[in-house]
Amino acid sequence: MPTGADGPEQVAISGDDDVVRVRQLVRTYAQQTKLSLVDQTKLVTAASELARNTLIYGGGGFARVEEVSDGRRSGVRASFHDEGPGIPDLTLALADGWSSGSGLGLGLSGAKRLVDQFDLDTEVGRGTVVTVVKWKR
Repeated sequence: MPTGADGPEQVAISGDDDVVRVRQLVRTYAQQTKLSLVDQTKLVTAASELARNTLIYGGGGFARVEEVSDGRRSGVRASFHDEGPGIPDLTLALADGWSSGSGLGLGLSGAKRLVDQFDLDTEVGRGTVVTVVKWKR
C-alpha cells in the first residue's frame, strides 16, 4: 500500500496511454486509501481531465500521486506538471462551464468541484502545476 513515507509515484505524460496509466494509478491509490466509491470516481475523473490537459495544453509533462495525511485524516494528492505555455487568462480558465472543447468538457472548474483541495500555479512561458487532494470521509 502506498504511504506518504514511501514518497510519490511519478508517471510521464506524453501520450494517450499515459493518461490511462495516470487514471489507473490514481484509482489504485484511492482504493488503497479506502476512499468511498463515489470519491474514487470523483478523484479519477478530475485526474483524467488534468492529465489530458497536461498532454494537450502543456505538451506533456508528468503526474505525481501519493497518499497524504494531515494528522486527522488520510487522502490522495495528485499533481500535474508541465513546462508548456502556461495559462494566460486564469480567470477565464477557471470560469464555471468554460472549456476549450478538447477535454472531457469539465474544464478546470469542473475538476476543481470534484476534489477537496485544488491549487493551480501557472506562469505564461513557464508552465503549469495543478495539485488536487481528495480526503477520506
